[in-house]
Amino acid sequence: MKVVHVTLRFDAPGGVETNVREVTRRLRAGGDTVEVFASDLYDEGRWERRANYPPTVDGVPVRRFAVRKRLVPGLTMPMMVGLVDALAESGADLIHAHSHRYGHVLQAAAVAERLGIPLVVSTHYHPADRREPAVKRGLLRCQDVGFGMTAYRVARALVVQTPREGALVREFAPSEKLRVVPPGIDLAAWDHPEADRAEGLDLPPEYLLFIGRIAPNKGLTVLIDALAELGPKEECPLLLMGRDWGERTALETQARARGVADRVRFLGHVDDPKIYRAILRGARALVLPSEWEAFGLVLLEAMTAGTPVVATAVGGVPDVLDGGRAGRLVAYGDPRALARAVAATREEPARTHELVAAGRARVRGYDWNETTRQHRALYEEILRR
Repeated sequence: MKVVHVTLRFDAPGGVETNVREVTRRLRAGGDTVEVFASDLYDEGRWERRANYPPTVDGVPVRRFAVRKRLVPGLTMPMMVGLVDALAESGADLIHAHSHRYGHVLQAAAVAERLGIPLVVSTHYHPADRREPAVKRGLLRCQDVGFGMTAYRVARALVVQTPREGALVREFAPSEKLRVVPPGIDLAAWDHPEADRAEGLDLPPEYLLFIGRIAPNKGLTVLIDALAELGPKEECPLLLMGRDWGERTALETQARARGVADRVRFLGHVDDPKIYRAILRGARALVLPSEWEAFGLVLLEAMTAGTPVVATAVGGVPDVLDGGRAGRLVAYGDPRALARAVAATREEPARTHELVAAGRARVRGYDWNETTRQHRALYEEILRR
C-alpha cells in the first residue's frame, strides 16, 4: 500500500505537523510505502519559507513544493505549485490530505476525482474566530460549505479528532463519512524524568506555563489580564513557550500597562525534547486559554508529566480533560475565572492532586501506535471497497 500524505507545513512546530509526522513514520516502520508532500512554508504567521529542508524526516521521504498565496476576498488560501502533477504521477493507492480551508486539500481532491484515487481528509477543523467581523465569519462559513460540496464530497472518509469536531464538521459535510481518530502521545519518551534537564535557562523555582504559538487565537491577552487579576499575593511568573506569530510586541505592551511585565517571560520555540519536557514538568500549572483547540496535544503532555492543567472549555479540550475530571476548565475570555482556577492549583492541593492523578490515568488511553493502527485499518477498509 502506497499512501501520500499532503500537508501545508512539515518538520515544523504545530499540532497538525506532529500528527502527520508521528503517523507517517509509524506507517512506514510498519512496512507501508509512505511519502509526505508539503510546501516550503515554515511559519505561516510570518509567511517564512525555507529551502534547506532534509529530504527525509524520521525515515519518511518528503517532497517540497513552492507555496503561493491565493487571495479569495478577505481570505488567504495557500496553494502548492506543481502539487497536482506530482500527485497524479505519484502512483499512490490512497491520498491523505490534512487541514480545512487550504488549497492543497482542493488540489488533492481534484486529482483523486480525476484518477479515481481514494481520498481521506483529516479536517483539524477550526471554526471562525468569534472576534472576526461578521463579514469575515460569513466568508469563512461559505468556505466551509464550499469544501463540503467539493473536497468532502470526493473524500471517502473525513477524520476528526473528537466527537465535538465531528459535530461541527457534520454541519456542512456528509456525516456518514466521519471517523473519530484521536491523536496520541509517545508515552515512553516521558518515562525517564531524571534524564530531562532545562540547563542554561535559569528558570524560576515556581512558574506558570503556556505552550503554543504566540498567536491571536490562543487567548494570551486574557492570560495577561488573569495574571494581573492574581495580584501581588501571587508573584508566580508566567513563561510563554512557542514561536511568535506576530503577537509578542502587543503582549509586552499589555503586560507593561497591567503592571506585570516583570512577571512575563518569552522562551521562544524549544527544539530539544529533553529541555521541553523538563520545562513542562517543572511548571506549577500549564495554562491553555485558547479561543479554540481542535484537540490540544500539549494537554496530553501535561497529563503525562503530572503537571496540573487549567484550560478553556473550547473545542476538543473538554473531551481530552474528561469533562473537567482531569483538569480545571473555565469559560473562554473570562480573566477572573482563569485567575481563580490558576490560584486554585495552589489553594486546593487535595483537589489538584486528584485532577493530576486522573489525568495520568486518562492519558494512558492515548497512544500514537493506536492512532496509526486506526489509520491503517481505515485505509485498508477503503481500498477493499
